[in-house]
Amino acid sequence: MTTRSLFWFRRDLRLIDNPALLDALSAADETLLLFIMDDEVAQRAGPYRRAYLADSLAKLDESVGGALAVVSGAHAGVLKELSQRYGITSIHAAREFAPYGAAVEKEIAHAGLEVEYTGSGYAIAPGRVRKSDGTNYRVYTPFFRAWQSHGWRPPVSDAGNPRFVEPEGTERNLPTWPAPAGVAIQEAGEKAAQARWSAFKREGLSKYDEQRNIPGVLGTSRLSPHLRWGEIHPRTLLAGLNQNTAHDTFRKEIAWREFYADVLHHNPQTSRDYYAPAFAAMRYDEPGEKFAAWCEGMTGYPIVDAAMRQLRKEGWMHNRARMVVASFLVKDLHIEWRHGADYFMKYLIDNDVASNSHGWQWTAGCGTDASPYYRIFNPIEQGRRFDPEGNYIKHYVPELSHLAAPDIHTPWELPEERINGYPQPIVDHARERLESLARLAEIKAAKEPNPHQHA
Repeated sequence: MTTRSLFWFRRDLRLIDNPALLDALSAADETLLLFIMDDEVAQRAGPYRRAYLADSLAKLDESVGGALAVVSGAHAGVLKELSQRYGITSIHAAREFAPYGAAVEKEIAHAGLEVEYTGSGYAIAPGRVRKSDGTNYRVYTPFFRAWQSHGWRPPVSDAGNPRFVEPEGTERNLPTWPAPAGVAIQEAGEKAAQARWSAFKREGLSKYDEQRNIPGVLGTSRLSPHLRWGEIHPRTLLAGLNQNTAHDTFRKEIAWREFYADVLHHNPQTSRDYYAPAFAAMRYDEPGEKFAAWCEGMTGYPIVDAAMRQLRKEGWMHNRARMVVASFLVKDLHIEWRHGADYFMKYLIDNDVASNSHGWQWTAGCGTDASPYYRIFNPIEQGRRFDPEGNYIKHYVPELSHLAAPDIHTPWELPEERINGYPQPIVDHARERLESLARLAEIKAAKEPNPHQHA
């Protein structure tokens, strides 16, 4: 009699280096492949991420010869119903560690379903890297050292010649969400991920330490969407690295992703709440016209506006630019970081709750860094330093594409007829920097004991 297992795809939309999939294939004669669509979550994800997911699922389905089942509904109910109908003897999946994924696993356990979980989307699963006293790390650098010392398994072998169950037509609900008009989202799927990694190793990895902060060149891998959806595993990337400065810098960036996942695992409330609660008392301004200008890339600061327009045009933003626009929102406009994090979630195709929330909190000064609030990015100097010729600005802010450096970084100093309607700065950075430090002083004073309190 033919035995059947079920493999539940989650954030691991690939066939290569997928230990949980190998377990499912080895557990039975043939395997039903399933992706469960949570329609409510998909709706909240926004059109950019939905379009990327639709492309990724289509590519995955193509790679398995049209054998992918996509079913909407509650996870436990879908797994139970399909298991009964197809005579499934075992269910297999990889673990997830973000709050939503962990909650789904609890829901399934409460429903009495047994799932064999193997591996995760990380080189080392969150919670594994600990101090000698058994507690978790709160600072990146010692975490990185311990993470590297812990080590990780090598990539696993390919699946060989698997046999897949052909799903019924009612389970073939692959989404067809298109990208919004005028938006150029990068190609999804495992093949695209492998091709991008191969090209980056060939053309960019050796200069990664020198070029990763320059948004106007192709100095980063742009693998973050592929990692977010599990179209490639970090083990695959780590296995391709040597011991030199450029490769070590790239390795450290992979470790940042794993550090933030670990921090969120131990502090699940920080997906939306403050890692350093004292900063919740900071005096913030409500979002209004200035927030709208930030969203639209119309702040009058070219590097900020180029970054925000890149986000809306591509569903992605260069990492250096993410820090610049986050600092500008929190330190120049005095708007709470959560508004920026929510806006990023709406557009980023690589949105990862741990990296997004903690990246924002790192810049906002309420995250894992020891004394970060004094780090206030000067948007003019950031442009001059990391986009010296204005190539990034010219690409995304066409009104200024005729300007050369240094004029392109301070266009408000030019006659209006030379800047094609580009707006004047909505704030004065030097003044707002002082205002930010004054607001920091307020919450620090509130924390300090009053020497006359018990007089």
